[in-house]
Amino acid sequence: MPATNLAKYPVDLHTHTVLSDGNDMPYELVENAVSRGLRVIAITDHDVLPPATVMKGSGEECEIVNYGLHRGLIIIRGIEFSCETTVQDVHIVGLGCDWDGDIMKNEAYEISLSKAKAYEETIRRLNERGYPIDPDELLTKNGKKITWFELQKKRIFDMMAAKGYTPDWKSAKLMVREDPYLSVEREKPAGAHIVEAIHRAGGIAILAHPWLIDTQVDFNGTPMTRKDYINTLIDAGLDGIECRYTYDKTSCKDTRPREQIWEDVKRFTNGRLFLSGGSDYHADAKKGVKNPRELGETGLTMSEFFAVPQFRKLYLKITGGRDINEFVTDYAGF
Repeated sequence: MPATNLAKYPVDLHTHTVLSDGNDMPYELVENAVSRGLRVIAITDHDVLPPATVMKGSGEECEIVNYGLHRGLIIIRGIEFSCETTVQDVHIVGLGCDWDGDIMKNEAYEISLSKAKAYEETIRRLNERGYPIDPDELLTKNGKKITWFELQKKRIFDMMAAKGYTPDWKSAKLMVREDPYLSVEREKPAGAHIVEAIHRAGGIAILAHPWLIDTQVDFNGTPMTRKDYINTLIDAGLDGIECRYTYDKTSCKDTRPREQIWEDVKRFTNGRLFLSGGSDYHADAKKGVKNPRELGETGLTMSEFFAVPQFRKLYLKITGGRDINEFVTDYAGF
């Protein structure tokens, strides 16, 4: 394996597949992570339960966590919830939940209902504004038909860019977001509610990309700062926060180098939350996106990962109690 292909960080706790708005099948995601030398990944598709299996190229279906172990990769099954009707870009990642129980299933189902209605109305308004998008084309993914319930919002942005309405998906997102008519608000679960639901399902709750949230927000009619809003989540029991993230490759309004934003997040938390990190990988290179997010370009080191008690507990559960020192020693280069 060429050294230039190795990821900078061996732990990436924010990735997506075709189950939401990513472009890798779960099997492809696993193999790509292995090829880049990652040791731990979390699969965190938007508002949908994580895959339980992978379909190998041979057609053989395997349980996904065990397949990861066979490939030398710890796979943490997760979900990324979109939260708050009145505050944009509040995403909470749940890791290590009971995915077979009703708590997470019910949350995902209720969200799918609200998304379908809002996205259908968004397309109607875009067509009305002179940005024609054929619903049949939108609902055809990888040659297969999907429903409004399966549609992810980023797919709308991708199609706007593909049709030349905007330079890229990031510009499309900002255009829709900043236009009161095009920005169709759907009913989203409260962040505090999702934190509580994740805990009831036995998982840990992590605020993703916190500095994508505007510096000033309207939280259910109450003006407050981003930091004040995040403090409400901390009061509700939030466990962790995504510190290292690919801000410069997203629609973030803060144009400082990503490392400066990381330091801001770290100073703000001041030890109140554990620190997480991830690339928000979508395999966008498959669509010709220039400078796409790559697996492991942001994330955690092995020592940082194992320094978090909640992550250590997940590791021991997944591996059946494998000695941590042995695992780290095998890949001491990280």
